[in-house]
Amino acid sequence: MKQPVHFNSLSDFHAFCGLPNPEHPLISLIDYSKVHYIVENKELRWIQNFYSIGLKKNVTPKFNYGQQQYDFDSGVLCFVSPQQYLSLEMNPDVEVTPTGYLLLIHPDFLWNTSLTKKIKSYDFFSYRVKEALFLSNKEERVLIDIFKNIEREYQTNTDKFTQELIIAQIELLLIYSDRFYERQFFTRKKSSHELLHKFEDILDEYFNSGNLLENGIPSVKAIADQMNISPNYLGTLLRLHTQQNTQQHIQNKLIDSAKEQLSTTNLSVSEIAYELGFEHPQSFSKLFKQKTNQSPGAFRKLFN
Repeated sequence: MKQPVHFNSLSDFHAFCGLPNPEHPLISLIDYSKVHYIVENKELRWIQNFYSIGLKKNVTPKFNYGQQQYDFDSGVLCFVSPQQYLSLEMNPDVEVTPTGYLLLIHPDFLWNTSLTKKIKSYDFFSYRVKEALFLSNKEERVLIDIFKNIEREYQTNTDKFTQELIIAQIELLLIYSDRFYERQFFTRKKSSHELLHKFEDILDEYFNSGNLLENGIPSVKAIADQMNISPNYLGTLLRLHTQQNTQQHIQNKLIDSAKEQLSTTNLSVSEIAYELGFEHPQSFSKLFKQKTNQSPGAFRKLFN
């Protein structure tokens, strides 16, 4: 299999897309209708060293992020962080002019600004393609205005305010995206509730399997992989609908199982800890007391 192309700079990506050099070396807004990929064997795989935020419509290639695929026949917003693996599968039989914008941001542009660390707190940069943000026409217009504000700012003569103003616009873009994602989680009630039910079923299956001693406590990633969604997407879904993250749900299920065994069996606290996947009984006792404000032994005495 051919190795993926590495785009180390924005200039590399511009050149590959048949575009002039970027007007700014660290930030660029690309009009998607002007992009012309030159792809061998109808497929392109690449890794980029910069952030990208794409608002795309009518894009004929099948876009892959990890193992997930999406056809951009309607307007959606996707976020990609540096070092992510992506690919395009071209369809030469379809001729549609793609539209939209692609904002490229090199990490060096964010250095020593409010977004240096904060940008990593936005979970949607690690969502899968199928977890993209579907925009209403009104939301789309809001984001396009911000894109154009960023472009106008770096196209003018730069001064000491240029970077600060662009950073403010990027932050505004991310805040709006966060708001629109929250709207999507709630307006897509059916799919959200289906995922919540699936999450509960998977947790029940883990804890009723009797294999925790052998396999250990399930990880957030393991559960998300079984649900075929990204860990961050699952965490955001749970926080919005239950006010608790994935790890807290796993811990709650652990405590429920522990309470059942403490109240209905004669197993020792250490035996229960091992059966629940803990390597060290002390870790189990610490978590139990943290969650219930009493030790496992004190809880058991309530039933004797």
